This record gives sequence, C-alpha cells and structure tokens, in this order.
Amino acid sequence: MSSLHDRHRAVIPDWITLYYKDPLELTHGEGRHVWDAEGNRYLDFFGGILTTMTAHALPEVTKAIADQAARMIHSSTLYLNRPMVELAERIAALSGIPDARVFFTTSGTEANDTALLLATTYRRSNQILAMRNSYHGRSFSTVGITGNRAWSPTGLSPLQTLYVHGGVRTRGPYAQYTDERFVDACVADLEDLLGQTRAGVAALIAEPIQGVGGFTSPPDGLYAAFRRVLDRHGILWIADEVQTGWGRTGEHFWGWQAHGQAGPPDILTFAKGIGNGMSIGGVVARAEIMNCLDANSISTFGGSPVTMAAGLANLAYLLEHDLQGNARRVGGLLLERLRAVAAGVDAVREVRGRGLMIGIELTEPGTDRPAPDAASTALEAARSGGLLIGKGGGHNTTALRIAPPLSLTVAEAEEGAAILEQALGSI
Repeated sequence: MSSLHDRHRAVIPDWITLYYKDPLELTHGEGRHVWDAEGNRYLDFFGGILTTMTAHALPEVTKAIADQAARMIHSSTLYLNRPMVELAERIAALSGIPDARVFFTTSGTEANDTALLLATTYRRSNQILAMRNSYHGRSFSTVGITGNRAWSPTGLSPLQTLYVHGGVRTRGPYAQYTDERFVDACVADLEDLLGQTRAGVAALIAEPIQGVGGFTSPPDGLYAAFRRVLDRHGILWIADEVQTGWGRTGEHFWGWQAHGQAGPPDILTFAKGIGNGMSIGGVVARAEIMNCLDANSISTFGGSPVTMAAGLANLAYLLEHDLQGNARRVGGLLLERLRAVAAGVDAVREVRGRGLMIGIELTEPGTDRPAPDAASTALEAARSGGLLIGKGGGHNTTALRIAPPLSLTVAEAEEGAAILEQALGSI
C-alpha cells in the first residue's frame, strides 16, 4: 500500500512545500503539543504557521464550534448573521480605526487582496508601495506586491509596485546606520521614489514585522515617519497584521502600535490566529474607504456562522487570560534564553523578534551568506528532539521561525530552548 507521502505527491502540486525529509502527519493536539501518526509527541513552536494562537483543542473554542454547527453551519452574507456582527463589533473597537467597518474573508491572502481593491478604487490608482523582503499572500494581486523572490512565481501583475527600503534593519545599504539615521535614510528613499511617480500612489502596504521574510522589522517609529510623508500625498497606509496581530508581539495588541505616533492605519488586514485554526481573515477600514466600492458583492464563506463563533470564543479567551501579557513575559524570557544559546554558535548571525515571534538568522560562519542547509539541519534536529519550528527568510537570508501558541508556559519555553540549543549545536 502506498504511503500517505506517495499519495500526496500523486495528487498535490509540486510547489506545495512539505517540511522534513520524512514528512510529518499530525493527527491531534492539546495545549502546546501535537502528536504524529506514529504516536510521537512534539512541543509546537510554530502553531500551523502562527495560526493556532491560543492552544490546540482549546475547550472554549471547540465547544463554540460544536454548538454553532449543531444549529447552522452556513448561510452566506445574504442573511443577517449574529456571530459575524458580534465579532465585527469587537474587532472594530479593538482596531483603533474610527468609524470602522469590517469585512470577513477566509484567509490573509484574500484579506490583502480586498485591501488592495479598496485602496486602488478609493485612490483611483493602481500604484502600490510595498516593502522589500515582504510577503502578502499567494493570489495574483498579492504575489504582485510581494517583495520576496522566493515567494513570487510570476512578475505579471495588475498593479504597478514600487519597493521601499526599511523592512530589514540589519541588512542592505543602511544596515550600519544608527536607528535614527536608518529611519531618515528610508524616509529620504521614499520621498525620492514618490518624486519619480507619474500619478498618485494608492497605498503603502507593510507588515510591522515581516513574517515569511524571517521575522525582520524596522526600528520602532519608521512607519510613523513614513505616515507623515504618505499623508502629504494622500496615500493610504495598509497594515498587514496577518501574523503580528492579536498581541503576539507582547508589547502591543497590533504590530502597527510600535509606530503609534502615526495613529491607526487607514486599512488593517488580519487572519491566522483569530480563528485558532478556523479559516478567518478580514479587513478593517474607515467607512468612507470600505464603502467606496460601487458594485454589488457578497462572500459565500467569509463570516460563516461556525468560523465566527470560533473567533468570538478565541478572542474572548485571549483577552480574559491576558495572552498578550503572557507573550510579553514568556516571550521575553525565551528571547533572552535563545540569545544566550546562540552566542556560542558560529552559524547564528542574529536572534531577533519580540513577544512570541522570534527569528534566528543563520549564515555560513564568518560571512553574511545565507545557510539554507544549516536551517534544514536545525529543523530536522529540532524535530528529532521533539520540537516543531518553522523556516523563513528573504533574498539572501535564512532564518528559523519560532512562534508558539500565546499560552506557552515558562517551563515549555525552557524545554523548547534546550531542544533548540541541541539543534543549533548539530549544525
């Protein structure tokens, strides 16, 4: 009988990535742990790509799903939907955006796609500013604004995209500058770029911390400095919070708040963690922007009663148990521990991040050249030790990505750090 891996390769596209030389089939989870088909138990430090935000099999969420599924699974946006309205009310209030409207989708890709539709329609322009090393999704439009070559399968796009410096602090032409000079140089680059455009740019889209790019980020305040330039030109600011939202960074509920002098973004996109594994994405925008579309629209699956019930229960649990505070406390301890661990590993160029969003950049020892083989070795070694982590990185970078559920305990953080110490030592 063929293995599940053989069956996968026979029917699933070649470009669907699988981790590990011997790919893993996960069968169930509980708390911060998952089990594979062979009964092996793993501490989960990646959460299905930052999506299992609170915990695996969280009783409050699974009960909300079951209760709603027993009543009604689907109705579409053609009918009033109480769970959707209730979740929209909570997210609108949390967003910080005045007179906010919320549109639900089924993924972060679709959320960013919608944000681009809104911005280009509102501004009557197809020009988009995006950050170098960025990732915003796999749809035709979001691939066109992704500044990460490894995740851009085509150069064709309905948008004219202009890429700005600033998303990566420790690489590029401004890496050796102080934070203040770095911000000034990036603002000057933005000003110069805008001086060469023929028409009004629609929007800047930016991840406060770049996810797929390896958890890189600019100095706090960069997007506030950008915002002052954007406002002079009437350009909208889209904050892609698909990975940074819901308190994961610890210090703030949204990633954009690290640049809080700018005030809230014009458009905010979210997904991943809010559903704790259920397919929820969405867009928040001021009413005048959200309502600028002059054609009919619906969403067949966005805002479905079951996913909205899950989101409500998950968000309530996150807020009631102060998981943002836990991400700050436990994440800070984990970051310190990993920096200490990495200090003696020549292949580690940098340990970075905040809260429970931590990246370990790997290079060939003594150089700035990326070390993808070292990352694969560490990934395999961590699995052998009972720990699941992720990989990422942009052009000429390789990073391990660490993003556990936000309910991670101190003991689990210590356990994971000890396994990572062994894994890094195996490089």
